[in-house]
Amino acid sequence: MSTLDATRAELALLILYLNKAEARDKICRAIQYGAKFVSAGQPGPAQNVDKTTSLARKVFRLLKFVNGLHSLISPTPKDAPIHLTLLGKSKDALVAMFLFLDQFVWLGRTGIYENKERTELIARLSMYCWLGSTVCTSLVELGELGRLSESMKKLEAELKNKNKYENEQYRAKLKKSNERTVALVKAGLDTLVAIGLLQLAPNKITPRVTGAFGFITSIITCYQLLPAPVKPKST
Repeated sequence: MSTLDATRAELALLILYLNKAEARDKICRAIQYGAKFVSAGQPGPAQNVDKTTSLARKVFRLLKFVNGLHSLISPTPKDAPIHLTLLGKSKDALVAMFLFLDQFVWLGRTGIYENKERTELIARLSMYCWLGSTVCTSLVELGELGRLSESMKKLEAELKNKNKYENEQYRAKLKKSNERTVALVKAGLDTLVAIGLLQLAPNKITPRVTGAFGFITSIITCYQLLPAPVKPKST
């Protein structure tokens, strides 16, 4: 593959990435929380960027609660334990409720809905839903990691003296374990972000800490949304 072909392929991947509404939303989220970190909750240009970007992101989430409802009514794997299934469905319900309420927050913040007190109440309720969803996600990932660990130990015992890293099934489980570990870290940090936004621990989780954690989880999500690179054709 020539340099021009490689560049064209990379640009095509970038266009594919930027065409995703989710990717654009997470890029804006990184900007929002980066500005929150810089402003540290103090008035100024950085805080203006934080607020305006937060409002702009709500447009990307209009009617997105349908995704949560679809996930809520979708069937679950038959081998999944009942407690993990219930936690997963609770997470889906909380995410759907957060996104549904967030639409009314957007209406209030743009001035279409003029009751400011009720808008702030709805905004707080939606954030509690998001907080609950991140906690559920953390518990689901912990449970799934435990199940993966057990299955990997059984596979290691079956392989005995063989090189486990040469086994395709083991490598697949290891990759899945790494992905779930990243998801657990992200969910844990997002829980702290939600606590910071709700000001449940203002002395420990300050606006700057909230901004730092939010920026980190945004970058993680941006990375997770990257499309798989195209393998060059052999000549």
